[in-house]
Amino acid sequence: MALLWKNFYDAEVTFVLVRRSFIERHISSLYDRPDEETGVNWDASSEQALRDLAKEAPIVRLVNDIFTQAQEAGASDIHIEPGENDVAVRFRIDGLLQVIMRPPKNQYAAIASRIKLLGGMNIAEHRLPQDGRIELTGSSMNSIDVRVSTVPGMHGESIVLRLLQKDPAVFELGKIGLLPDTLEELEKLFNMPHGILLVVGPTGSGKTTTLYCIMNVLNADFRKIITIEDPVEYQLEGLTQIHVRANIGLTFANGLRAIVRQDPDVILVGEIRDRETAEIAIHAALTGHLVLSTLHTND
Repeated sequence: MALLWKNFYDAEVTFVLVRRSFIERHISSLYDRPDEETGVNWDASSEQALRDLAKEAPIVRLVNDIFTQAQEAGASDIHIEPGENDVAVRFRIDGLLQVIMRPPKNQYAAIASRIKLLGGMNIAEHRLPQDGRIELTGSSMNSIDVRVSTVPGMHGESIVLRLLQKDPAVFELGKIGLLPDTLEELEKLFNMPHGILLVVGPTGSGKTTTLYCIMNVLNADFRKIITIEDPVEYQLEGLTQIHVRANIGLTFANGLRAIVRQDPDVILVGEIRDRETAEIAIHAALTGHLVLSTLHTND
């Protein structure tokens, strides 16, 4: 500690708890420069050239390493943001973004193309936002679903990847860090026959995971459970899960109106984003349904 203050006396030092393997991988990423060793031409413009570039061994290793590091660090999101001279790769850990690496700008097209290829997206489209989904499995990581979003920016597309764990153990209510007293109070609330239960917090704080743990407890043959989400983040057996599609008129509000007519016992609304959805959710709670939802708050 004293050595850190001596070397960085004029800087703010923040201590972060991470696994040893995460630190070792991060150090390797700073010193290993596979592009210099292999002589790969990172510049590509045509769709076929981008596809070929996305399959080059160095870029496959780099993208795989980003995913592995993110999972080891317990990140909820990966942000890949091109700048004028380099690319910032940031992880959201415990609600805060941290810069993990800065690959050179000439690798950006290959990184973006690799992620789009994995996500089943249009590699040649750079002008419009796109969404995709990746399913990652392997011996070095647990199975995870990755939700991909791209939007065009001044220096290239900003890519955000939401990491969704598929491990069933994730949905065990007793293993998400709640204190015994809090867990007891929560169980009383979601075992009530009707009402509304809101889980609130910032991005990556575990709101959706908490709701799915509750759903896992409530899921039984004698209950009808319907969810409406944007998108469906986890798939659970025994539930009817609806994916919001605003482009065809299936919004949270419209979907919630239809759900009420399906004779549900429990309704999960992925997020209450507007007054109309809030009013319908409260009405459903007042007419004999248990409604679960989330609200985004900064703290």
